[in-house]
Amino acid sequence: MLKETLEKNEQAKANSREIELLKKDFPQCFDKHGKFDIKILERIIESAEVDVKKEGYTLDFLGKSYGRYLASLDSETVIVPDEQNKEINSENVYIVGDNLDALQHLKYSYTGQIKCIYIDPPYNTGSDGFVYNDKFEFTAEELARKINIEEEEAERILRMQGESTHSAWLTFMYPRLELAKDLLSDDGVIFISIDDNEQANCKLLCDSIFGEANFVGKVTWSKKRKGSFLAKGIISLTEYLLVYAKKINENIGLYGGEMDEEESQPIIKRTNKTSILQIPERTIYTKLKDGIYERGVYGDAVNPVELIDKVVVEQGIIQNSFRIKAPFVWSQEKFNEQLEAGAKFVINTINFQIRVFKVCEEFQFKGFPSYINGVSIKGTNEDAYEELESLFNVSKIFEYSKPKNYVKMLIDAATHFDDKAIILDFFSGSATTAHAVMQRNVSEQLKCKYIMVQLDEPVKEKSEAEKAGYKTIDEIGRERIRRAGKKLSEEEPEKAKDADLGFKTYYLKATDKNTLDKLIEFNPALPINGEDIKSKYGKETIMETWKIRDGYGFNASYKEVDLCGYTAYLLSDSKVGTTLYLLDDMPEKAIIELVKKLETYELNPDRIIEYGYAFTHCSNTALSSNLITLKNRPSLFPIIRY
Repeated sequence: MLKETLEKNEQAKANSREIELLKKDFPQCFDKHGKFDIKILERIIESAEVDVKKEGYTLDFLGKSYGRYLASLDSETVIVPDEQNKEINSENVYIVGDNLDALQHLKYSYTGQIKCIYIDPPYNTGSDGFVYNDKFEFTAEELARKINIEEEEAERILRMQGESTHSAWLTFMYPRLELAKDLLSDDGVIFISIDDNEQANCKLLCDSIFGEANFVGKVTWSKKRKGSFLAKGIISLTEYLLVYAKKINENIGLYGGEMDEEESQPIIKRTNKTSILQIPERTIYTKLKDGIYERGVYGDAVNPVELIDKVVVEQGIIQNSFRIKAPFVWSQEKFNEQLEAGAKFVINTINFQIRVFKVCEEFQFKGFPSYINGVSIKGTNEDAYEELESLFNVSKIFEYSKPKNYVKMLIDAATHFDDKAIILDFFSGSATTAHAVMQRNVSEQLKCKYIMVQLDEPVKEKSEAEKAGYKTIDEIGRERIRRAGKKLSEEEPEKAKDADLGFKTYYLKATDKNTLDKLIEFNPALPINGEDIKSKYGKETIMETWKIRDGYGFNASYKEVDLCGYTAYLLSDSKVGTTLYLLDDMPEKAIIELVKKLETYELNPDRIIEYGYAFTHCSNTALSSNLITLKNRPSLFPIIRY
């Protein structure tokens, strides 16, 4: 399990992710020895008529190569489920640990699955406590060799730890945003809260990661009811929101709220000449009074068409149809399409306009604004403080929390047409995002899920949080979710009764160096000398870590399979396939029973994975030889993980 991860990380380079993508999408560019032929790629690009820029610019900073390198690594932590998870019926997830580790785990099960990401990262203000703390576990010479830079530059990168420079912040954010991009669905959107300290740098960084063409826009948010008018210089009343899509052409647009009747009337402008539109023959019109016609399809009454003033109505050649002569710009095809969609038309020859009332989805919602007035939506910093105080009965239990209504508005914008979307926040803080998801689910009867990630960062000494008994930020966040869920249940019991207001907690735990060394040096012919992952954290940790690694996700349930008293674990998914996990050493009778069930297709896994440290050399040999010589079906080669 960890041995393979360590070996893969040892071989990783700064461009490993990019090379993997090239091998996946352009295998023809690699020869049998794995060498890349750039000339082949150039010919492919030329044949696709892609314009190649001769000039341009890029964002360079100290640590960029190291950030790319970190994005290529796998986490060396394991996923430890909270003991209470078995008692909790919820599909929401709260991960306690470093968000880089969390993202490195999540990529295996959630790539292309996240509809909305909202993050409120440290702003690097000089007073928000940000310092670069990603671990360095090698010398300058080793780092220079790994990421192909000069040793002098490597030394400067190593000295960056504990600093709060622009380069340190960019190096911190780079791998996290790279991995976040991969998690987004094709129509997914990421919102990044930021202020003036790093806004310009963050925009350039996101352009280089998501692509400048996928920049949706920058939103200004008025964050305060009133400013500090004693401040010198410009009073800070606003912050920003950078919005990027995974694939902007796939993005359905950001929902900005329902239109009222006046707003939902797109106008077709006048033309200089009169044109004629023929009403389709399947549409029947009945005259109610002068200028008013009721339209029905084969007798079913629908919205009326209102003809104002002197619109010329001519009887059509086809029965039960007529022609309208007016200054239209729409084609007959477009007109027919909108009639079929149930349009209500108001044609006015005085203003030479035709208005359309809520024809189809493209007319049903507003675009998202570039300015959000926090006061008008009850979404200011002051509102955020009051929300927490009302839940905890403690003033200022958490600083820099975002207001629920503000975050809810963003989630609504990105997921309005997806009632089962997954929302991710990997800088969870006080868990405003989780609260917003639950509020929205209850009020609008949705089934969206969230994944929150928060480092178990200690609260400040002598802070209100410490006085209230909280030791780490994640404790505050998880308690906020519990209290918010309870409050929603009390305020709207009918709507909340079927809502998922809980969550399951998982901890990312690193294995100490002594244990790792013993695992790496393990000799399968001998029993393991010392503690392994299973004996330290239990079988549940191995299963949780593996099911995420194998693409099943947190909410997949495994089935216990009895093999003459031996328990194996089966996971199945239509997209991922079926996997049988063997976590304990297998006695002979269990192997015989497994072979029997496989040959009769009572069990039909696509693969079998065994925990190598648990198996003796003898039982491993017996299992392998039996699986290779199966009758009535193809051989299965067990995958051994260490």
